[in-house]
Amino acid sequence: MHATLPLLEATDFPPISRGATETLQVNLGYLCNQSCVHCHVNAGPHRTEMMTPELIDTIIEVLKARRIGTLDLTGGAPEMNPEFRRLVSAARALGVHVIDRCNLTILFEPGQEGLAEFLAENRVEVVASLPCYSLDNVDKQRGKGVFDKSIRALQHLNGLGYGQTQEGLQLNLVYNPQGPVLPPNQEALQADYKRELFDHFGVVFNGLYALANMPINRFGSMLISKGQFEPYMELLKQNYSEANLHGVMCRSLISVDWQGRLYDCDFNQQLGLALGGKTGARLDDLLKKDADGLGICVADHCYGCTAGQGSSCGGAL
Repeated sequence: MHATLPLLEATDFPPISRGATETLQVNLGYLCNQSCVHCHVNAGPHRTEMMTPELIDTIIEVLKARRIGTLDLTGGAPEMNPEFRRLVSAARALGVHVIDRCNLTILFEPGQEGLAEFLAENRVEVVASLPCYSLDNVDKQRGKGVFDKSIRALQHLNGLGYGQTQEGLQLNLVYNPQGPVLPPNQEALQADYKRELFDHFGVVFNGLYALANMPINRFGSMLISKGQFEPYMELLKQNYSEANLHGVMCRSLISVDWQGRLYDCDFNQQLGLALGGKTGARLDDLLKKDADGLGICVADHCYGCTAGQGSSCGGAL
């Protein structure tokens, strides 16, 4: 049974439209050195999808043409694309703020020598996934040995100046629940993370993003296999908050897949729901006109962003 099919039926999620585009979020490919249970893109070591150098060139052209302020790089492990450092350098030369959605253990992979130093030199914001501050929970979700490597990576980033001050190199962590539940209060959880990571490992960071798990792809398949898909969707709908509609990421972000196709958000990308519900939208289109004011393609998974305290690429709303 396909985990995404129930989401694509008629939805009662309210219609919304986008404002000015502030962020271009680019998926550089599905290759990753990890295979996490909650991964909504099914990334892993055996995936071969990768954005080409030609499309990287177009990304740079779009950043110039649209004067977009933030480039948000994701994957898989975005750093595993051979063009990663070239794209980062070009974006920074344009004055664009760059975010690297980093799984931390990538810093120790062969071929990634000097990656942390490169990120620091280019003042790249690191958004790092660490689903818990305890070894057992992290290794259960991300694989054996991941927690220890992640702590070493955080300590290395701290040594380069990351996470030390609000004005300095930005290091933000990402929390995902272990199962089909809403994330706890972000502010309280951040305090717990800061205390535990500093007391036990001397690690400091700027902020914590508490994100809801989306019922699509790998996580959605797990929910269906355990008979938890419908109860989880009902949980999201029961906790819908209209106030969160104003802050959802799709209002100011355009998502680009590894083939250069455009979407309203990363989750719509995985469901094949094109930008504004119009099929065929591609990166080249942004060189001709912007997407301001377009309607946003919505489905039931959108309740994941508006439930409870809300959930976006920047944490709780």
